[in-house]
Formats: sequence, structure tokens, C-alpha cells
Amino acid sequence: MEEVDLIIVGGGVVGLACARETARPGRTVCVLERHPRLGTETSTHNSGVIHAGIYYPRGSLKAQLCVEGREALYRFCETHGVPHRRCGKLIVARPEDDDARLLDLLARGRANAVDDLEIVDQAFVARLEPAVAARAALWSPSTGIVETEALVRALHRDASDREAITLPAMPLIGGAVDDGGAWLELRTPAETIRTRAVVNAAGLYADEVSAMLGGASFTIYPCRGEYAELVGVSRGLVTRPVYPLPPLSGEHLGVHVTPTTWGSVMVGPTTRYQADKRDHEADRLPVEAFVEPTRRLLPTIRAQDVRAGGTGIRAKLSPDPAAFSDFLIERDTRQPRLVQAAGIDSPGLTACLAIARRVSTLVDEVLR
Repeated sequence: MEEVDLIIVGGGVVGLACARETARPGRTVCVLERHPRLGTETSTHNSGVIHAGIYYPRGSLKAQLCVEGREALYRFCETHGVPHRRCGKLIVARPEDDDARLLDLLARGRANAVDDLEIVDQAFVARLEPAVAARAALWSPSTGIVETEALVRALHRDASDREAITLPAMPLIGGAVDDGGAWLELRTPAETIRTRAVVNAAGLYADEVSAMLGGASFTIYPCRGEYAELVGVSRGLVTRPVYPLPPLSGEHLGVHVTPTTWGSVMVGPTTRYQADKRDHEADRLPVEAFVEPTRRLLPTIRAQDVRAGGTGIRAKLSPDPAAFSDFLIERDTRQPRLVQAAGIDSPGLTACLAIARRVSTLVDEVLR
């Protein structure tokens, strides 16, 4: 039976960021990933936006760690050659939208220490994005885009350089407590590994992992987002993310238009709660469903300018689309050798390095 100091369950951006942050001389760190490739679930099936930190309630973990993680992520991408662009973002108001909603977003962002936000007029929007229809907008210069697959590879390389071990295609299938609570035993199809601490960064399966290890009881609610893509010359209509004003409640930011670092333009995501954590394709929306939401931002778009895109499934801690749910990052109260990093939906990609720093502090407490 192998013995290690720390096992991280989950090889997405959060798990890999935790591996590089917790690895140090004299400490053995091992990442278990259920899939053959790293980061193949939520980490690489999203809009790839580096968020500024505007939308989240003041004092929430999402607000704090997004702002902290944003700048850390820009530095990491620059240092490690990850394709990215600090291009800014427009959150646009249409003629029928209330100016008070733009002001509310401005106030929320500033309360979260996003200090470069500005409400701009139609002429400003037209100079940046001539094809975008907007009466006014909130301009967020700190927002950017990142190539998520390259980010996964860079995090993995950096964790490996710090001697963290990664075991792909190694799902957790069971766990037990040994030696009066001094060790946890984690069972995989290949072997059983004893460890002094576990970080639960298992994304869609974090609730199952917590249950296996005797940790807190919570439920992950899979929320599928579907995308379309712009095709042909329409891909040149925008150069930065363009968002509508978000709904008055909940966390869905609305179907938005986001260029990628490799030249495509994504439209989405939508929001659909579902029971199946693996189902990315059943009952897909027709591509026509994306045309009208896109026209609200880019009025010249025609049906032939849009084609079906990918999907992603977010790990939500609330089944209510109108409710805010924060990250769960804490040392488990039932199983003190378990550190939870669960319910990491947006802005988890942006915040991954800040989440890892917080997790590392908790791991140090466990291993002290």
C-alpha cells in the first residue's frame, strides 16, 4: 500500500492549481483524475473568460477570490506562455433597459474592489465594437480571455516540476479511516493509497467524494450550458466579450458573445439543470434558439451565421437558478483530514490560483 502526505481528487484547473501550490520539498502530493486526460470536464468546457469580479455579492468567496485570482492568473499566463488577452469586456444596455441596472452593477463591482469600471455611452461602444447594439454599457478593462486547454497543460507542467504526481484514469471508488483517524485510505481500481490529507476538488463528483470519505453531506446539481459559434465573416464582428445585462436574480450572466484566442467566437452558455452528470448532448437546443439572443447584441447576425457549438456542465451547490451559491472551501467538520474545494462554478477558472492559496493554508493546518 502506497503512503503519501496529500491526495488531491480532481485534475481540473482547481485540482492542478492546488497541486502546484501545496507541493514542497519533503511533502508527497498526488492528484487522482478519473478521466484519461486532465481538465476534460468543466475546466475546458466554458467561455474561457478571465472575470474582473463584478457580479458577486460583496464579501463572498466568489468576489474575493475572483479579484485576487484574476491578477494572479494574468501573471501565471504571462510567465508560462499561456495564450491570453486582457481585452476588456462590455456589458451592454439596450434601449429598453433601465440605467439603474448598469449603476447597480457598477456599485457592486466597486464594492468588490474592481476599481477600473466605467459607464460609457453609445459612441464609446461604437469605437470599440462597431457591430454591437448598445445605448450604453459598463466597460470592464480588467476582463480577458484565456486558452483553457493551454492553461491546464501549464498548471500540470508546473505541478510536475514541483514533484507533484498525477495519476490519470484513476477514479476514486471508496475510502476508509485507518489508525484511529491518523490516515485516510483511498481505494482506486488499481490500488489503495494511504494519505494524511485529502483535497476534494472533484467538480461534478465532489458530493460523492465527500460521502466516500465520511465528510459533509451536500449535493452537486449539474447545470448544462450549451454554446453556438459564429461562422464566416461574422466571426470578425467582435474583438472582446460582449455581455447583456444579467437577469435581476441568480448567477446566470445571460447568453453572451466571446471571442477565443484561436479566432472563433462563442455564443452562450444557456442554463439547464439536469440529473445526469455525464450527458452533454441529449435534447440539444436547435441552433435557431441562439439567433435571437445573438441579435440582441449583434443585430446584423442572420441564421446562417450561427452553427452549433459545444456544451459544458457546471457543478452548482444550489438547484435554484435564481439563488446565489458561493464556493465551498473549508476544512471539513466531520472529517478533519478532508479539505473541501467544492461547488466551484464560475468564476472558478479565474479564481483557481487564489482558491489554491486558500486550500494550501487549510492543508498546512491538517498536516501540521
